[in-house]
Amino acid sequence: MKAKLIRKMSSEEIRKKYSDLREELMRERGISAMGGAPPSPGKIESLRRQLARMETVMRESEK
Repeated sequence: MKAKLIRKMSSEEIRKKYSDLREELMRERGISAMGGAPPSPGKIESLRRQLARMETVMRESEK
């Protein structure tokens, strides 16, 4: 998800999507911690980047 799309979302939508992505990241980390091979190796990195973009946009809107 690009920053442009995140900026167009309302703050409530951003928070909802953020919590969904956090849960998905925890599931993926749990799978890899238990020794299972994740279905897509780049998924965790992608989720982390999306979360970072959302955090950045949320901080920008606070100012």
